Order: sequence, then C-alpha cells, then structure tokens
Amino acid sequence: MIELSIRNIRKRFGKKQVLQGLDITLTPGVYALVGKNGAGKSTLMQILTGILSVDEGEILLNGVKIHPQDSKFSKMIGYLPQDTPIYKNFSAEKFLCYLATVKGVEKKKRLEKVKQSLEMVNLEKNSHTLLKNFSGGMKRRIGIAQLLLDDSAIIIVDEPTVGLDPKERIRFYNILSTISKEKIVILSTHIMSDISFISKEILLMRDGKIIKQGSPQHLLSELEKFVWSVDVTLEELPEIQAHFQTGAVKKVDHYVHNIRILSKIKPHEKAKLEIPELEDLYLYYLDGEC
Repeated sequence: MIELSIRNIRKRFGKKQVLQGLDITLTPGVYALVGKNGAGKSTLMQILTGILSVDEGEILLNGVKIHPQDSKFSKMIGYLPQDTPIYKNFSAEKFLCYLATVKGVEKKKRLEKVKQSLEMVNLEKNSHTLLKNFSGGMKRRIGIAQLLLDDSAIIIVDEPTVGLDPKERIRFYNILSTISKEKIVILSTHIMSDISFISKEILLMRDGKIIKQGSPQHLLSELEKFVWSVDVTLEELPEIQAHFQTGAVKKVDHYVHNIRILSKIKPHEKAKLEIPELEDLYLYYLDGEC
C-alpha cells in the first residue's frame, strides 16, 4: 500500500509564510483540501506536482525521502488543473492516444489503455466524438481518463467540479471514489456538500496550516450541540447576526426568517438544536470559531 508523508513543509513567498510546517500522512483514499483563497491549498498541490520547491521539510514515499521534481516521482503523480487543456479538434480516443504517447506508454498497450480509461469514465460510446462537442462534465471526465493512462498512484485535482451541474458533479465524484481504492486522491474544493460521501478525510486549511483533520463523520460529531436554528423577525435579525456566528438565512414569510447559528450557548430562547452539516464545519473553523 502506498504511503505519502509530508513532514514539516514550509514555503515562503517574499515576507509571507504561505505554508507553516505542514505535517500529514496520506494512504489510499480521497482527501479533501478545504480552505479560503490564500490558505495554501494551491501551493501545497504545486509542491507535490513538482512545480514549486520547498524551503524546509521533506516528502517521503513509503518511508523514503523523495524530491517531487525527480522524474521517478513525477511519473507517479497525475495532476488535473481547473481548466483541462484539450485539443478541441481531436476525438476522445485520438487525444488520449496522443497523451499516452507523451506519457511513454508502450505502443502495443496504448490503445488498450485508452479504451480502459474511456470505459472507467463512462465515455467509451463517445470515443470518436470531437472534444469540441463535449459538455463541461465530459471534458472533466476526459481529464480524469488521461490520469488513468499511466497508472498514476497519486492524483491531485484542483477545484474539479467548477461549472458542472449536480448530475455531472455526482458522476465525477463517483469516478474519484472508485479509483481511490488503490490511489491517493487529493482534491481542493469549496463545495462542501460534494465531499461528504467520498472523503476519507477532510483537511481544513487556514493561514498555511492544517487546523483540523479527520473523517467527515468525526469532524461533524465535534459540532454536536453547537448548531442552532431559530425563526426571528426582520427586526431581530441584525442583532442576532451582530452577536453570533451565523449561516444560512431562509425566508419563512414576509416578516419572519429562519437563521442558522453556530454557538456554544443557546443563542435565543426559541432556538433549537440542529444536526451539523459540512457547511457548518466550514463556517465554524474557517470563519473563526464561535
């Protein structure tokens, strides 16, 4: 089983410390990197893909120190940026055959690997369709297919479902869930609801640090008895928002709104406890604890 260890990684840009001593160990499964812009997510992914070097710390693969820029390690990494680069006038099969050649896949195995990759992302029926005719979701699936051509052991995906409709998002994450049984999948996202059913662990990042790490179930259990909701009038709403950490506000009728509140104490005499959701987790830890 593959194991990737990140030990005391630090990275500075000028006077700003972007990563401040990251220390994590990853094994096969999906890890969701969650944080605001500037938290350090992209910097960490660029270090792992060899785009950036580290200032301090080390990266270990199965206990052996490695350098991401080394070709032996870089061949084990598959990277899918937000905007998947494609050749629009290529068919899906021709595009993947071209990439298989670039990746060094043996000639006699290329077509077989291309067909296998297309099947895994459910695009085998579109193998001869030009990529310019693909939907946004299909293009993202082609991006995943090219990661599967050379059996990358570590897959890094940046904001994978931006612009996708709910059905395509579910399909995309199902693919990631399937391939993560034998691979380490690291993804960054702002869409909390998408990661609840596929993430082995959520890594909450703020100011270059991982401030919380754990399974969705474990992290949500820590918020039990901290999440409330209450119906308030429009006149009461500003005062509640001024004194408590608040989430979604839903209109009940013309005069009354239901507001979700994160608080260690009962925020209102009529407030009732709610079951924590991942959006609450984001607000609690990344918008400042209540």
